[in-house]
Amino acid sequence: MTPSGPQRAMRTQIGISNAEQREHNMKSSADSACPCGQGASYEHCCGRWHQGPQRLAAPDAETLMRSRYSAFVKEEWEYLLDTWHASTRPERLEPHPSGLQWLGLQVRRQRLLAADRAEVEFVARSRWQGRGRRHHESSRFVYEEGRWWYVDGDILP
Repeated sequence: MTPSGPQRAMRTQIGISNAEQREHNMKSSADSACPCGQGASYEHCCGRWHQGPQRLAAPDAETLMRSRYSAFVKEEWEYLLDTWHASTRPERLEPHPSGLQWLGLQVRRQRLLAADRAEVEFVARSRWQGRGRRHHESSRFVYEEGRWWYVDGDILP
């Protein structure tokens, strides 16, 4: 997603491209724990799927889902769109509301339905305006063109 308004103006004034900003974000958080909860550093976990030679190469549906959660946390909108299947991909994504905090991810279940189809059930927790929120979803993924894609999901209670 391309920055707009003041953010784009600021980057233009100080000469920072989107790629340079992403590289800066990755370096500044490379040693921090990955948001997906696997226990590894961001650089050695989901960061490798977001940037660099392994970008978009998550080896299975659960890894792709975890990397997408981390992308939501880190506001990697381009990655989210690039991993969304063309048949269901929105034109753009809206930024999070100001003050939203992501609190954690729990993968409840993963199922390989066929060599090219999988489902991952997860709960993502967040806090916004002092209230805890829970996003419980069963997501569908397909393997096409040599990689996994998020297709859609059902929101669960």
